[in-house]
Amino acid sequence: MESQTWRAVAAAGAFAIAASMPAFAQDSSGLTSFGGFMAKVDRVIRGGTVVIPESSIEKPPGRAHTHLEIVIPNTPLSPPFDCDFSSTCETPASLACVYELVPRSNGCDPDIVTKVASGGNQAIAIVDAYDDKTALSDLKKFSSTFGLPAPDLNVVYCNATSCTNVTSPPPGCKNGDNACGWAGEESLDMQAAHAMAPKAKIYLVEAFSDSNADLLLAEVKAAQLVAAAGGGEVTNSWGGQDHPGESSNDGDFVHTGVVFFASTGDHKNDSDPPYKPDIEYPSTSVDVVGVGGTLINRNDNFEFTFESPWADGGGGLSTGESRPSYQDGVENKVGGHRGVPDIAADASPSSGLLVYCSASACDLPDGSGFYIVGGTSLASPLVAAMTNAAGQFRTSTTAEHDEIYNNLGSSKYNAVTHGQCHNGPGAAVVDAGPGWDVCTGVGTPHGLSGL
Repeated sequence: MESQTWRAVAAAGAFAIAASMPAFAQDSSGLTSFGGFMAKVDRVIRGGTVVIPESSIEKPPGRAHTHLEIVIPNTPLSPPFDCDFSSTCETPASLACVYELVPRSNGCDPDIVTKVASGGNQAIAIVDAYDDKTALSDLKKFSSTFGLPAPDLNVVYCNATSCTNVTSPPPGCKNGDNACGWAGEESLDMQAAHAMAPKAKIYLVEAFSDSNADLLLAEVKAAQLVAAAGGGEVTNSWGGQDHPGESSNDGDFVHTGVVFFASTGDHKNDSDPPYKPDIEYPSTSVDVVGVGGTLINRNDNFEFTFESPWADGGGGLSTGESRPSYQDGVENKVGGHRGVPDIAADASPSSGLLVYCSASACDLPDGSGFYIVGGTSLASPLVAAMTNAAGQFRTSTTAEHDEIYNNLGSSKYNAVTHGQCHNGPGAAVVDAGPGWDVCTGVGTPHGLSGL
């Protein structure tokens, strides 16, 4: 499924890594308990085992799921990190280098580059469900570890009816319930956003549950907060299956001075083919920038070479939304449907971001608190924060879409033309190619000029 030019994993090597991993005991549902954290063991990669949190497994209609995958490391990760030989990680500095928020140097090797992004203005809001009780302390730990400025974070709580003057947090992680995975999601979202736009104010808006009703209530509050701060972005790393009638909720993703982003979702790369189509709302909303996923490829010296589609990144043609005018130029590819993604960024756990999450919040196995995290949950806050750092602060998501599609095929985006994804009809394998495609949209940001 994935390949990186810097390492070809032979079958014997994979077996050796697998043999070094501890045995994971599964319950009758196929989930494994890591303390109180429940997850599906997905696959073994260099440095650890990829698990899909219970929060990322598709839920019944009316409930949303996260889009993250976590690498449980073979050995605890702690500074100084060794991304070249012991794991598969990216850092704030290496991602800033890859996307040219800072001058490229030393092949963007995460074990060498240290210069982090310095931009950001006004506000970014993150909408998630349940409570991450160590959100601020974990973000501070992440920032100090990687040389980022101290964060400006404001956590806003919602209950089942309101997000105004709510002083009691939503439920948090306990007894291995679904909330545990959401705490990891919140840590990822905040830390990825702060890494790309460290001077922006961050609002973390915590919905009472993972129901669509509660999340949309939080969405409206997030937009109000961003608008009141002078404008900015709202990012969402969750979703549910695309379906007819979903456009009735599009109004919750429209607010003057606010641009909305959402991750496109993740195919589950397990041993049970065929793949299911993964086309998810709200990324399919015509009023949301849908963000797909890539894999960062490196050579034998761990120098960045190119991005390819993350084979498990979601996308395709919506059944619930018609083609918007900004996609008229790709009508030959989308027909009468809204196509996603619009744009993409790093998402593969094989090039995931090092994230800090306290055991008391995430209930992950004991260790240093650092984990490698991927999924399109990573891509959405990365692109939202880079858009913030670009400083344009467009009046609407439509204006942002116009910017993206008016520059289709230009040097403002890194064209992702090598590799495949499962976003064809019925989850068929399709090749990435020039222009727009269902794997990575227009490509990935080449600096900030296209945002």
